[in-house]
Amino acid sequence: MVLPRAAALTEASLAHWPLPDPGPNADKEARGQVLVIAGSTELRGAALLAGIAALRAGAGKLTIACPASIAPGLALAVPESRVIPLPETRGGGLAARGCEALAPLAERVAAVVVGPGLRDERGSMPFVRRLLPLFRECTVLLDSIAMSVATERPFDTPVLLTPHAGEMAHLSGLSKEAIAQEALAVACEAAVRWNACVVLKGARTIIATPQGRAWRFDDGSLGLATSGSGDVLAGLMGGFAARGLPPEQAAAWAVVVHAKAGNNLGRRLGPVGYLARELGGEVPAVMRKLGR
Repeated sequence: MVLPRAAALTEASLAHWPLPDPGPNADKEARGQVLVIAGSTELRGAALLAGIAALRAGAGKLTIACPASIAPGLALAVPESRVIPLPETRGGGLAARGCEALAPLAERVAAVVVGPGLRDERGSMPFVRRLLPLFRECTVLLDSIAMSVATERPFDTPVLLTPHAGEMAHLSGLSKEAIAQEALAVACEAAVRWNACVVLKGARTIIATPQGRAWRFDDGSLGLATSGSGDVLAGLMGGFAARGLPPEQAAAWAVVVHAKAGNNLGRRLGPVGYLARELGGEVPAVMRKLGR
């Protein structure tokens, strides 16, 4: 394939994609509802980080669906969210029959984030396969082990994939070194092959679309390479998609806002050592500045 030229993703780029304005009298329904399906007994915080980030991005309503064993704690930790307990596999993943509890949400949610902190890749794949047709009218973001369904066949719904180099190596069969050297080519080829908007995360983040467009973002910071940072980024993308941005634009806004939030913390606290949980608190002010 002929590679597109990757345009630089900057604050100015976002001016062409303003955030939807629901108006001063709009209620929470007007800002969209996001469903976050995440977490496991070992990574309970991933659901919390992604869910709160979606709200910080401006989504009006949040539902978290998670393994039943961690649902009570999450309900207390994120009182802003509805929490739906889902049946678990023996390996601690999500059982396919759990989709029955989520089906009634299909007509109400605008975006779905699936994968942060999930476990039992093999056992959870039937759940993800059954989920996708239910939410075919929504923007669906697949993160972590949920992305493994990408290797089976091209998607026929608006899907966002958010691999880092290690995850892309797992999905593509390439080495991490090859992916780092040819990130643009790898992301663009994957976007076309899987019919998905691919966000290949790294020191330089590449956003590639199945239509052949590509963006590169070079303004990340070392401090963002920390546990939970990717969960926050996934939640931001879900929140922006819930507000009405299409996948490419939701990804672009999330990547820039995530980085600016990290830069703000870096200036106040130091270049490394701030926590992923602190990023969300920076997001509203960053959005306000970028939206001017």
